[in-house]
Amino acid sequence: MALLIGPECIQCAACAPECPNDAIRADQDSFVIDPSLCTECVAFYDQPRCLSLCPVECCLPDPDRAETEDVLAARAIELHPDDDELKARIDANDFPSRFRR
Repeated sequence: MALLIGPECIQCAACAPECPNDAIRADQDSFVIDPSLCTECVAFYDQPRCLSLCPVECCLPDPDRAETEDVLAARAIELHPDDDELKARIDANDFPSRFRR
């Protein structure tokens, strides 16, 4: 599932530069995650970076966007079509993912 940033966001911006897909952007009063760009860091990290870096723990699973590891890995490839190393890791089923903890 894509992640979302809750109203507790303090606009510290710790999450935005760490997102491998540039899915996090500043909004008027907080940051927001574009669900079409969010892969929950599947294929990049073993847990979502925004979750692990947020000092107020406001990055949460979006209950309206449940997605499987396969869907998120496919999105990672779509978002990074020129990353042959990423494709090779996903093809070999050898990539980090929160689903594999």
